[in-house]
Formats: sequence, C-alpha cells, structure tokens
Amino acid sequence: MMRRIVVACGVALALGGAVLPLRQAVAGVSLTSAQQGWVNKIEASLAATKTFQARFEQVTEQNGTSTGTVLLERPGKMRFSYDPPSPLLLVANEGKVVFQDHSIGQVTMIPLDHTPLGLLLRPDPRFSGDVSILGYEQQGNEIQLQVTRTENPGEGEMTLFFATHPLSLKGWTVLDAQGHRTVVHFSSVKTGVSIPASSFVLPKDED
Repeated sequence: MMRRIVVACGVALALGGAVLPLRQAVAGVSLTSAQQGWVNKIEASLAATKTFQARFEQVTEQNGTSTGTVLLERPGKMRFSYDPPSPLLLVANEGKVVFQDHSIGQVTMIPLDHTPLGLLLRPDPRFSGDVSILGYEQQGNEIQLQVTRTENPGEGEMTLFFATHPLSLKGWTVLDAQGHRTVVHFSSVKTGVSIPASSFVLPKDED
C-alpha cells in the first residue's frame, strides 16, 4: 500500500513515516545572476498561480503509464483524479495528502509537508532556505530545477520542468528514497479557472 502512495502522481518524497537514514544538510549549487533571475521569476509565477487545471500523464518503472486530471488551488489544495480503470485518487487539503485506493476501500494520510506538493502549494513557494537547488539546466525554452529538502536530502529529490515562454510548470520527476523514479507531464493547462470546493473534500474510508 505504501509503495502505491509513493508512486501516485510522484508526490511523495518520503515514505510516510518510514525510518530514513539521516544525512548531512546540503548547501545546493551556486547559480549565476541570470539563473537566479529565472528562479526568482519561477517563484513569482508559482505564487501568482491561484488555480490550475490540466491533464496529466504519469510514468513509473513499476506500473507503466497512467493518465488523469489535476486540479490545484493555492495555497494548500490539489487533486489528482486517475482515469478508469485506475482505482486511485489523491487529494491535498488541510495540511494533509490523502490517498484513496478504491480497489481495497482504504485511504492513507501523510503530512503535506513531507511531499513535493508541500513545496508547490505553500503560500510563498521558494527554492531557498529549507529547499536547496541541486541542479539547474536550461535548454531552449525549458528550465529544469532539481531540488531537495535542505535538512534531509535522504528523503529524495524532485526535478521540476518549466516552459519559459510563457513561464509555466510542465511537470516533474521524483526520485524517492528507495531509488524509484516517477515522471509526471502536464498538458491542456488552464489557469485562473473556477474550481468547486467539493473537489478538495478529503476522501474517507469506504464502508
């Protein structure tokens, strides 16, 4: 069950309470002034994105390819609805990420701050302080930011993909603490959309 949480949308950097080896805090890479300028623009763009809707494609080494719809309302709310026949649903709200697997009628909760969603959904998204940039790469109209939690890089790494014109989040890759990789790509992105509050009601155990 926990492994399925980790691969669901690639949102879990930690294993939800599993004991991970402690590692020394990282300092991150040094950026040029131009690169730091793009990072500042990315932070401002994320902060300005209040609502977001898109189709997603998720690829994992273990489970292959799946698709669905993602909804976001900042701060703190996100929903990944998988297309049938997948039994999975993931909702972030109230400081939690709740994962539902209809095939077994159960839900599991992990703290939002233990997931990459915690980085993206915070009121002031930033890539400094408690988040360190491990790598920066820009090719053509795409920027890749490789990040980790400064005080516990052993939890895993996340690489965010951004288009530069216009500046927008295109997806991410998560490498978890066990070395498993999950890739998520977004398409048909819409921002500034109206999203019903019911979309972010946290799932509960099925009777």
